[in-house]
Amino acid sequence: MSFKILDSEDFAFGVDSVASPAWSSYSASLTSFYTSSVQQDTTIDPYYTNVYNLNPAISNTTAEIQFSVAYGDIGGSGSLWYSAATPGLSPTKTIYKQFVNLLLGEDENNFFDFETSTPSKDFLL
Repeated sequence: MSFKILDSEDFAFGVDSVASPAWSSYSASLTSFYTSSVQQDTTIDPYYTNVYNLNPAISNTTAEIQFSVAYGDIGGSGSLWYSAATPGLSPTKTIYKQFVNLLLGEDENNFFDFETSTPSKDFLL
């Protein structure tokens, strides 16, 4: 197998940009938002909470998911264990460890350090 060093003409640069609203219905702002005690997909319910543009209890046919919020905790606090056979293992612990591995590229037993004197053992995203 042979490799070729890239030359300056191998790169393409452009000044095109695309801007569009972040919220549903092409709205540029989200002035109020709501959560629901009933998730649309119960298989992912323990991992995050959906946030809607309208109250899903009142306008359940037109409420649309705008973003989701998740909580991670190294000790698993904030959610139920997966089962009695796996004490201490919960969705919040899974989220924390997955993000340590994904974002830091480190062993899942490490902590996030947000430039504080002590490592963070939980986060909200």
